[in-house]
Amino acid sequence: MFLPFPIYIGLRYTRAKRRNHFISFISLASVIGIALGITVLITVLSVMNGFDYEIHERIFGMAEQITVNGISGSVKDWSSLDKQLSKQKEVLATAPYVLGQGMISNAGAVKGVMIKGILPEKEIGISDMSKMMVKGSMADLKNGSFGVLIGRDLAESLGVWVGDKITVITPEATMTPVGVIPRFKRFNVVGVFHVEGSLGYDSNYIFININDAQKLMQMGNSISGLRLKVKSLYDAPRISDDLSKLLPADYMVSNWTQEYGDFFKAIRMEKTTMFVVLLFIVAVAAFNLVSSLVMTVTDKQSDIAILRTLGASPKNIMSIFMVQGSVIGLFGTLAGVVGGILLAINAPGIVSGLEHLFNVHFISSSIYFINYLPSKLNLMDVVHVGALSFLMSLLATIYPSWRASKIQPAEALRYE
Repeated sequence: MFLPFPIYIGLRYTRAKRRNHFISFISLASVIGIALGITVLITVLSVMNGFDYEIHERIFGMAEQITVNGISGSVKDWSSLDKQLSKQKEVLATAPYVLGQGMISNAGAVKGVMIKGILPEKEIGISDMSKMMVKGSMADLKNGSFGVLIGRDLAESLGVWVGDKITVITPEATMTPVGVIPRFKRFNVVGVFHVEGSLGYDSNYIFININDAQKLMQMGNSISGLRLKVKSLYDAPRISDDLSKLLPADYMVSNWTQEYGDFFKAIRMEKTTMFVVLLFIVAVAAFNLVSSLVMTVTDKQSDIAILRTLGASPKNIMSIFMVQGSVIGLFGTLAGVVGGILLAINAPGIVSGLEHLFNVHFISSSIYFINYLPSKLNLMDVVHVGALSFLMSLLATIYPSWRASKIQPAEALRYE
């Protein structure tokens, strides 16, 4: 196969055994350095993608994507509002809810909680709570049964389980012959749920049937608001703005970015920072090529002079050494990409094996929301890392190649 002259010579120089073993060592170090840097960068980005994905799944398995509330604090004719919102093309599901504060007690133990009334058949389309049940099911929250679902952490702190009874106390006052007292109601524990890394759902929330919540909080047929699930989580701000313009001024629309936006911006910024910092490691390894090629140019001065006397132009000489450096950079990049992909895919298993081997636990769900190392390989991350690394390798070849093109044949051959 015919190859252009500079490419042919550059590839020959790459394959040839060097007389100077130190130059060979520097070239090998450059390849290994680039490969290791890329491997680490791809693996770290994959782990951060994994954490980002897992946190999204856990938070938005329970938290609201978009909520529509009444300005007055309640929504009266919620059925017609529900129908109107369900017709919007980007809304996948809706669910009414009643939200209030209260306390629960059992055997002298008292805890402050958020009381959330839900409609089980509608809630299934909005949240993943049905998948998070440890005991019982959402269907057990029947109208008029005054059943309650509580988090596993809350159940353990109160010493209750499915089948036990707890007392729910709300601030809504009841008039009695002895004066005004808070409202008390006995509830049956019909289910226990556990949301790992749930930002407090396990210990701060209880769930009851929406009709029981309306009675408990004396709301009549009104509700606190409607929760919406949309096609794209990241389109929620735009959709909530569109709904604000569509709905009457009596309603207030909010979305997840108002509560969790800063949290996810911090995660995104951390990922960007890690990408830049680790990319500098790849840059250092790539610019080792400068040392390697400078020494190669010095070693090949007589060859360059002979090529120049045979008619090779300075541009040809520069191309020869750029090809040589690019091949070294390409090998390092490919090795790093393959290593990064393999390590990113196997990172959870490797960390799990190390934990088992040394009998330690590196990741705690109380800090990181999960108790294992997640990894989610993103093809675009691999492409970006590989492309930037190879580009830096190309840039590193420019100066030594330019120096080679400036060598004068007479000067190079003077002492030969």
